[in-house]
Amino acid sequence: MAATTVTDAGSVRIITEVIPATDPRAAQLASGSQTPAPARTSFQTQGFRRAHPKVLGTIHIFTGIVHICFGIILTASEHRNPSLPVASGILFWLGILQLLVSGSLLVESERRDSPMLVKTCCVVNVGIVLGTLVATGIHGTAVTRHVPGCENPKPFQTRPEWCLNTRSKSLSNGLDSTFVLLGLLEFCVAVAVLAFGYDAARRHTYTQLAL
Repeated sequence: MAATTVTDAGSVRIITEVIPATDPRAAQLASGSQTPAPARTSFQTQGFRRAHPKVLGTIHIFTGIVHICFGIILTASEHRNPSLPVASGILFWLGILQLLVSGSLLVESERRDSPMLVKTCCVVNVGIVLGTLVATGIHGTAVTRHVPGCENPKPFQTRPEWCLNTRSKSLSNGLDSTFVLLGLLEFCVAVAVLAFGYDAARRHTYTQLAL
């Protein structure tokens, strides 16, 4: 049986009940008093999370959506005489296959403790680094070229009247310059992911060697 002790301390009465170990209530109290152990993250994942992969992934997702939206608009408006970026399809494959994929992986890497996911993010961002360099070259080349359909005419041919309007070329150069700046942002984000991913992998390897 449980022993009960009553103690009066001024205007306060303290009742203490001692429950033996064989009492079923003792097991319930013991299980309720135990705090769950915090989820432990691997050393490699913990080092990678210092780069705030969710923020970097959000940037990649945002820029990927911008690429896809402008890709649809420019493809619809330039279906007869597509510019170099539209003809190459860089706005779509860089937006869908790389930026949205990388953004989703980076956001997921902050939720899950998976070293394999960290390695996958690094591999994808290697592709983004290469893709942004190619995209910068394509947009830079498009700035130096004439508007599609306004190249030097052949003998006995004249340029269309809309080629005389310089606003179209200015607008095209402005869009290409904007995509170059976005490519620079994507390049910096990808390099940051690779830097933290490499540092985390190097520390993980050093820890294994030390053990």
